[in-house]
Amino acid sequence: MTQQLTAPAPAGPTGLVDDRPREGFFRVHRSSLVEESVFEAERRTIFDRCWLYVGHTSEVPDAGDYRARAVAGRPLILWRAQDGQVRVFLNTCRHRGAQICRVPEGNARGMTCFYHAWTYASDGRLTGLPGEDGYGPDFDRSRFGLASPPRVAEYRGFVFCCFDPDAVELTEYLGRAREYIDLVADQSPEMEVVEGVHEYSMSANWKLFVENSLDGYHLLPLHRTYFDYLKSTEGSSGGTRMITSAENLGAGHAVITFEGAPWARPVARWTPAMGEENRRYIEGQFASLRERFDPERARRIATVDRNLLVFPNLVINDIMGIVIRAITPTSAGHTVIEQWTLATKGEPASVRERRLDSYVIFQGPGGLATPDDMEACESCQHGFRTVAEAPWSDISRGIHKEATGGPFVASDEIQQRTFWRRWRDLMGG
Repeated sequence: MTQQLTAPAPAGPTGLVDDRPREGFFRVHRSSLVEESVFEAERRTIFDRCWLYVGHTSEVPDAGDYRARAVAGRPLILWRAQDGQVRVFLNTCRHRGAQICRVPEGNARGMTCFYHAWTYASDGRLTGLPGEDGYGPDFDRSRFGLASPPRVAEYRGFVFCCFDPDAVELTEYLGRAREYIDLVADQSPEMEVVEGVHEYSMSANWKLFVENSLDGYHLLPLHRTYFDYLKSTEGSSGGTRMITSAENLGAGHAVITFEGAPWARPVARWTPAMGEENRRYIEGQFASLRERFDPERARRIATVDRNLLVFPNLVINDIMGIVIRAITPTSAGHTVIEQWTLATKGEPASVRERRLDSYVIFQGPGGLATPDDMEACESCQHGFRTVAEAPWSDISRGIHKEATGGPFVASDEIQQRTFWRRWRDLMGG
C-alpha cells in the first residue's frame, strides 16, 4: 500500500487510470477529476466523438413541435417537421450565428432569426430573408439551410447525435446496451416522456455522478432515510433482501439490476404505495406483458429494476419510475443534470400520479435520495483538494472476480471500471 500512495502523479491526461487486475486493484488519479486541462481533453476526445442523447421522439409528438436543448456545449433544436420526421439542428442562424430558437419549447411551422429576420422551415430550409435581391442573381438559398450535427439517429424513440462524421452507426455504438433500452421501451406499446424537466447542478466533476448512478455499494448507507421511509409506509425490510447484479456491456456501457426491491414498479409490480385502486390495473399490465412476450422476458420487464449507463453520460434509471438522465459537465468542478421521466402512454391518471410521486420522492432534486448523492459527490470534490497528498481513488471492489468472469453484484465496481477503462482508451491513456 505504501507503494500505491507514493507513486508519482502522472502528467497530463495519460496514466490517470492504474488498472492491474492480476494484482487485485484498480485506481484512478484524482487529478482526472479536478484538472481543467483534463476536462478540455474530454470535450475533444469524448464529447466530440461519442453519440450523445438529445431527446425522445414523444417530446415532439405533433408536426411543428420543438424542444431547444444543449448537448456537449452546443445549442440544438429537436424539431418535428411538417412531413412528420424528427430532425436535429444546430441552433444558430446561417447568416451571423444568432440562436434562432430562444424559448425552450413550442410549436412552429418556421422560425425567424430576431437579428436579421432570416426565416427557416421546420425541415431546416431557408424560406425567407429581407432584401434577397441584395445578394445578387447567383444567391442559392439551399446552401444556407439550418445545419445539423454530422450524425443523427434514433433508437426506440431515443434520439442521439454525434459530432464526429466518421463515427460508427448508432446501433453498433449502443451494442449490448440495446437489450436494456428494449426492456424499457417494451413496457408498453407506446411510451412517452412526461411534460416537464428537472434541471439541477452540482459543484463536482461529472464522472462522480456517472459513478454514483451505477453504484450499488452506497445504496443502504447513504439513503437510509429513504429506506426508513419505505419501512414506515409499507413495512418494507429496507431492501436487505434484494438480489443484485452488475454487468459490463462493452464500449463503456454498463448496467446494474435489482430483484426483490421494496418499492413499486408502475409497469407491473404493485405495492401498497401504488394504492389499492390501481392494483387491478397494474396486475393487468403484467398479464398483458405475458401475452406479448415469453414468461421470462415479461418477468424481466415487469419486476427487475435496472440502472443503465450509455457511455459517456446518459443514465436510464428504470426503478420506481423511469428516469432519463443526461449528465453534462461545464467545467472540471461543475456539472449540470437534466432528467425526464418516461411513462406508459394512456395510463390512468391515478397511476400516473402515484408514479410521479414515487419518482419525485426518491429521484427528484428535492427528494430523499438525490440530495444525498449531490452532497456525496460535492464532498468528494472538496476532499480532492488533498490530491497532492492523497492522489488516488480506489475502484477495485470485486476486481478479484474478473479472472473468472464474476458473477458480479451491484456493490462490486465492475460497472465503474467499465466506464473508466473506456474513458482511458478514448483519452489516450
